[in-house]
Amino acid sequence: MEVPMSLNHSMETQSKLIARVPDITGRALPEWFRAIDNGPSFLRCDERATWLASEHGLSHGYAAAIVHEHERHRRTRHL
Repeated sequence: MEVPMSLNHSMETQSKLIARVPDITGRALPEWFRAIDNGPSFLRCDERATWLASEHGLSHGYAAAIVHEHERHRRTRHL
C-alpha cells in the first residue's frame, strides 16, 4: 500500500506537472532524479524542492512535483 504524500497540490495537479516536466525543463525525470541524488542531503522534501528551484531555476511548483515524484520512486525501489 502506497502511503500518500503531503502535497501542496492535488494528485491530479501533480500528474499534470510531472507530465510537462520534460517539455518545460528540457530534462527528463531520471535526469532530475540524478540531480537530487547527487545534490545536498536534505532531510525534508521542502528543503530539496527549494534547493532544486534555486539551483536549477525551476518554479517552486515544478521543483516540488519533481521532489515528490522522486520520493515516490525511491520508496517503491526499496519495497
